[in-house]
Amino acid sequence: MLKLSKNDITLSQSATDKFEAIKSIAQSLTEKGLVEQGYVEGMLNRENQNSTFLGNGIAIPHGTTDTRSMVKTTGVAVHHFPEGVEWGDGNTVFVAIGIAAKSDEHLGILKQLTKVLGADGVEERLRNAKSEDDIIALLHGDVQLEADFDASLIQLNFPASDMVQMSAVAGGLLKNTGCADKEFVADLVTKAPTNLGNGLWLVGSNKQVSRTGVSFVSTANDCNYEGQPVRALVAFAACNNAHQPMLNTLSQLVFNKEHGKLLDASAEQVLALFKGEEMAPASSEDGNTAVFKIKNSHGLHARPGAMLVAEAKKFESTIRVVNLDGDGKSVNAKSLMKVIALGVKHGHQLQFSAEGPDAALALESIGNAIASGLGEG
Repeated sequence: MLKLSKNDITLSQSATDKFEAIKSIAQSLTEKGLVEQGYVEGMLNRENQNSTFLGNGIAIPHGTTDTRSMVKTTGVAVHHFPEGVEWGDGNTVFVAIGIAAKSDEHLGILKQLTKVLGADGVEERLRNAKSEDDIIALLHGDVQLEADFDASLIQLNFPASDMVQMSAVAGGLLKNTGCADKEFVADLVTKAPTNLGNGLWLVGSNKQVSRTGVSFVSTANDCNYEGQPVRALVAFAACNNAHQPMLNTLSQLVFNKEHGKLLDASAEQVLALFKGEEMAPASSEDGNTAVFKIKNSHGLHARPGAMLVAEAKKFESTIRVVNLDGDGKSVNAKSLMKVIALGVKHGHQLQFSAEGPDAALALESIGNAIASGLGEG
């Protein structure tokens, strides 16, 4: 687990280009005693091989495998560039996190960072950070930027007979995951929900809420509220604006009259819809799935991860990947943040599923890229 201190953060930096920024970061790593003096060459070589831009105004410059022996202790140096640094391809970096890792410890660092930095609003907050504590709070996830929403907040086909039961279940899910207290549940069941049409309803409360979260409950029974059918209920527990992107997604779905996408979805598809991800294929009956073992000695760190994503992006098909040796979650194989967040180490098995006109070719090409070492031989 990455634990930053104020000594890891250098505020209000400026650089004419990314190479000047990297040299400055390398000097910080050296002064902290994390690396030997020549480690900077590895960082510059690594950047020349492939950009370390991660997204949302974040870059993660680090050395090559050849300079790993120059790392004394695993650690990071975070430099803040409020005016931004051009990182190539039109990307601007406001925070660069220099990484020194002796082996594959950095995969855990990357996994944590990608989860934190993948949220909406991070770039603007980091750019406008005024203190070391501001940056530490953001990178540690102490500032909530995304509403809590995972499989534990979804209940499909609950045998509810009325809206009170639906609200009680939805509120209970949010209470059980730590978003709210019992007063929230009591308040939620007294609220008059909003009818979104086609049996979809919305309700929310801010009473005794400690973290913003969303729950989704569908019913297996034929029930109604004020003469209108009830098929599913979306509930919000709100103490900040972290739920706004999901509310926007829901509004767009209703505006486009695509209620069925949500009402008829599996739990995984509900998650994908609300998080704005590509929908996972409903089944693999067409045989377009494949499992490949990662041969890279240090797993899917930034460079091989970027090579894998670049390979997936060559194809029109929807491609998703699961780390069978990880948490088992399916993610978009065309998202570098999502792929790195899988925490793939040497020997881990990845299961790919593809759906589209070039699905079989995509899987074959990805398999060949993995077999060739994803740019690492």
